[in-house]
Amino acid sequence: MPSTVSRRGFLQTTGLALAAAGLPGQPADVPESSIALRVAHITDVHMLPEGLSVEGFTRALRQIHAAWPKVDLIINGGDCIMDAMKADRQWAEAQWRAFGKVMAAEVTLPIVHCIGNHDVWGWGVPANEAADDPGSLAGKLLAMQSLGLVDRYYAFDRGGWHFIVLDSIHPELHSSEQHYTGMLDDEQRVWLTQDLDRTPAETPVCVVSHIPILCACEFLDGENEISGDWVVPGAWMHIDARWLWQLFGQHPNVRLCLSGHSHQVEDLRYHGVKYLTDGAISANWWAGPYFDFPPGYVMLTLHTDGASESRFVTFT
Repeated sequence: MPSTVSRRGFLQTTGLALAAAGLPGQPADVPESSIALRVAHITDVHMLPEGLSVEGFTRALRQIHAAWPKVDLIINGGDCIMDAMKADRQWAEAQWRAFGKVMAAEVTLPIVHCIGNHDVWGWGVPANEAADDPGSLAGKLLAMQSLGLVDRYYAFDRGGWHFIVLDSIHPELHSSEQHYTGMLDDEQRVWLTQDLDRTPAETPVCVVSHIPILCACEFLDGENEISGDWVVPGAWMHIDARWLWQLFGQHPNVRLCLSGHSHQVEDLRYHGVKYLTDGAISANWWAGPYFDFPPGYVMLTLHTDGASESRFVTFT
């Protein structure tokens, strides 16, 4: 999301009630034998070297580690640091050191990472001020090194589920202030198609992306109807959502998509796929709620048959 935050109050009552109540949790009558994994999805930490972000992220991680039933896996959805896209190298590295310090001190559970737009270094910096050409994939190397990633996108299996972690951040298609577009590059499209083709049809699939593949909340995040037509920026939701939807339609075992980026909480069902947009650890960039969604994360219960439940959890 853009680093400039605009707060709106028209959802003050209903939004706060939704955030407090959270998304539907696991039904009490779900048999333990059907549960494959319990996952904590954290996203949009927006870490700074000191202050509220360090304290808040630490509290969230301690709460996740103390949860019962025990969490099996943490998925970090990106935007780990406040911003590297418009930062010089020294400031970007300082933010990553702060993020890494909290991670090293607090995380003992298995964790996987996804790259967010604010994690990419140098794309918003003039070419003569950045070591990497703005818009090049080289801007992601600092994030990959800081997160211990060998590849910017990858897949793995756990608990009978197949997980696909995508790289949503593509150099901008058109000139804008965002410096990126939410989409997959050609190389990644080929890889994703092949990965889904070789995944057994009986294996449920969870797709992780920083930018939502499909969501409704972004329609209201700005005066996107002011022209007389709905216009949602390609930096806010995957511009190649139609291609991904058609690909998922060929693979009914794709059951769940997880994203962050919008700092809002949404559960959208479309053609057999559950698209979850899972809020933000930082909420309004550590300045209170965003769209009346407070700081939080989502706890997921994944079942052997591909079903899932989710619950938005605040931390204190």
